[in-house]
Amino acid sequence: MAERIIRIGHSPDPDDAFMFYGLASGKVKLEGITIEHRLEDIQSLNERAMRAELEVTAISAHAFPYVADKYWIMRTGASMGEGYGPVIISRKYKSLADLSGKTVGTPGPLTTATLLFKTFTNGIKNIDMPFDKIMDAVDKGTVDAGLLIHEGQITYQSLGYNKVLDFGEFWEKETNVLPLPLGLDVVRKDLGEDLARKLSHGLKESIAYGYAHQDEAIPYAMQWGRGIDYKLGERFVKMYVSELTIDMGEKGKKALELLFRRGFERGLIPSAPEVKLV
Repeated sequence: MAERIIRIGHSPDPDDAFMFYGLASGKVKLEGITIEHRLEDIQSLNERAMRAELEVTAISAHAFPYVADKYWIMRTGASMGEGYGPVIISRKYKSLADLSGKTVGTPGPLTTATLLFKTFTNGIKNIDMPFDKIMDAVDKGTVDAGLLIHEGQITYQSLGYNKVLDFGEFWEKETNVLPLPLGLDVVRKDLGEDLARKLSHGLKESIAYGYAHQDEAIPYAMQWGRGIDYKLGERFVKMYVSELTIDMGEKGKKALELLFRRGFERGLIPSAPEVKLV
């Protein structure tokens, strides 16, 4: 019988690469399934999910309300901040009050970071730009501050920027210690629940393989470590590939429901969709 081809979209980031190492290297196999990996930036994957192009894909948590009719959320593969998350940084300014009437560079309209920014700030303008151009824009004075995701969250201090707000710290206080959902892996509903669960389980095995063979998985992941050394790369991977990534459980589900409810109440997303995990 012919193997079923499943296309999996994920971003070229150390944490995603680490998660998928077991599957990408062929060390974890799924019977009857051939995996094709599609590496693209998260904004492109969000847009592809709108068109339901890939069977399994990473998306921003913010994008899920727009694709909830087409995809289920996998209980495995979520990126969640636990007391850390996207950070607003600036050269000149030090508080949200200082940024009133000013402009912040944000990493794309469907990123969860931008949803958090719009949900929890008032009177601050934003301009969307590629996430890896934000620090440059701050340095050139194109924007007054920047909202950093990915490696910028752990390098900004050493580069001399002021921390205005860490949304991970803010969310933890705001929600009484729930994790902050940032990225999700989703699976297309037309595959059916049995296959969806098999794929979710396969990703769980892939993460377990990465943790059991870090000497292989971390160097592989570091191919995508933009401007960070091995030690920082390992720290970044372990920040975003945690116990909650292996299985977000009730805690992660609750956090997602709250994120969607808050965004919907502010009129920033079209609905607060049901969170069903496979």
